Amino acid sequence: MAVVIGREKEVQILKNALASDKSELIVLYGRRRVGKTFLIRETYAKEIVLEVSGIHKVNFKTQRTNFYNEIVKKLKRFSKRKVPTDWMEAFAMLGDYIDTIKGAQKKVVFIDEFPWMNTHKSSYVPIFAHFWNNYCSKRRDLVVVICGSAASFMINKVINDKGGLHNRISYPIRLLPFNLRETEMFLKSKKVNLDKYDYLRLYMAIGGIPHYLEKINSGDSVPMAIDRLCFKTGGVLVNEFNIVFPSLFDNSQNHTKVVEALANVQQGMDRGSIIKKSGVKSGGTISTVLLELIESGFVTEYRPFGKRKKEKLYRLSDEYSLFYLKYIKNNSGGSWTTLSSSRSYSSWSGFAFENLCLKHVEQIKKALGLSGIYSENYCWRNRNAQIDLLIDRNDRSMNICEMKFSNTQFTIGKKDADNLRNKKAELTKELTSHKNIFITMVTTFGVANNAHSNKVMDNQIMMNSLFDKL
Repeated sequence: MAVVIGREKEVQILKNALASDKSELIVLYGRRRVGKTFLIRETYAKEIVLEVSGIHKVNFKTQRTNFYNEIVKKLKRFSKRKVPTDWMEAFAMLGDYIDTIKGAQKKVVFIDEFPWMNTHKSSYVPIFAHFWNNYCSKRRDLVVVICGSAASFMINKVINDKGGLHNRISYPIRLLPFNLRETEMFLKSKKVNLDKYDYLRLYMAIGGIPHYLEKINSGDSVPMAIDRLCFKTGGVLVNEFNIVFPSLFDNSQNHTKVVEALANVQQGMDRGSIIKKSGVKSGGTISTVLLELIESGFVTEYRPFGKRKKEKLYRLSDEYSLFYLKYIKNNSGGSWTTLSSSRSYSSWSGFAFENLCLKHVEQIKKALGLSGIYSENYCWRNRNAQIDLLIDRNDRSMNICEMKFSNTQFTIGKKDADNLRNKKAELTKELTSHKNIFITMVTTFGVANNAHSNKVMDNQIMMNSLFDKL
C-alpha cells in the first residue's frame, strides 16, 4: 500500500465515514490529475468491494457493459446474467452483488468518473439516486464514493441536485492541488531533495499537481526538470494544456479563451473585461465557464474591498497554464536556463510568486500571529494604486501585503518606498472608519535593512513560513 502524502483533512473525512453507524455517500471532485482516484484507492484499499469507472465519450450500451463486467470480475456467477438493458437493472445487479458479501464491516463502492456514465437520455443520475435512497441508505454498512473531474457536473447535477440526491450527500470533498508543504513532502518521498527556494520555483512553474510532480526525478535540478517536462520532445507537459481543457469541459474552446485572456492581465479582470477580451458570450455562457474554471482550480475570484459583490475580479491562478502560455507554447525545444535569463522572467516570476502567496494566505496569517483574530482577504484598487492582498482584521487593523520574488534579499529602493506610501495613503482616503494600516513584505529571502525599509515596512514574512502546516 502506497503512502498518501498530505491530504490529512480528506483522509480523516474518509475514515470518519468508515467509523459511522450508517451508510455514507461521499462526493469527491477536482481537476484532472489531482490525485482523486489514488486517494480513494489507498485510503480504502481494504474496504473497496467494487470499483468501476466511467469511460470517456462512449455510448450508453458500452457504459452498461463496462459496469456489468466489473461486477462479473468480482463474482463469476453473475456472468450467467445478461448485460443490463438500463441503469435500473444495472444498479439492481449491484445490489444483488453486495448482498452476497457477508460481514458487518463497512463495504466501499467506488464509482470513478461518475459524469461520463451520464450519457444522453440514460437517466443515470436519478436512477443512481433511487439506488442510494431505496437500497444503500437502508443499510448501515456501505460507503459509496462517486468521483469526477467535471466540477460543474458534480456540483450542479449531484451536490446541488433538487431531486433524489437533495440533502443526501454525507461529505462533499473538493480535492485541490498540493500546497507548498505537501509538494515538499511529496518530492522528498521520491528522494527529490532540494531546498525550499527550489521547491518554490518548481511550484511557480508547474503547481502542486501530483501527476506532474511525479515526473520529477531524484537528482534533477530545477532547470533539468523543467526542460525535460516542458520543452523537450515527448515531455509530459509540452502539450498538456491542449489536453486538459477538452478532458474536463464541454465547449472547452471558451474556457481556453478565458484562460488566455486572463494570462495577459496580471492585476486580474472583472467580468465585463473578460467578455470583451475573450469574446465569450455574456449571460449564461460566461457564467458557466467562469464557475467551471473556478471550481476546477484554474481561476480564482477575489472580492475587491469596499465593492459590491458583482464587481469581483478574476485571476488566472493555475501555475502550469500561466507558464505554458508565457513560455512553453512558443518555445518548443527551448531551454529553461536560457529563458529564465530573459527580460520577461522578472515579470513572470513576480506574478507567479504573487499567485503562490495568494494560495497560502492562511500561512501568511499564521506567520503574522493572526490565527486567533477574525479577518477577511480582499484585493483593492483605484485609479492611483493597487493592492493584491489586503487583510482586513477584526482588531481595527489591516495589512497591506506586498509580495516580491527575488533570488537574494529584496532591497526596497526609493521607487518601491514611494509606491508603498502611495498605496497606504490612497487606501486611507477610502476607509470609512479609522484603522491601523501595516505594510507587510512577503519575500523569498527577506528584506535588506536600509533607510527605506526602516521607514515603510512594519513587518515581513519569508518563504519558509509559506511551507508551514496549518
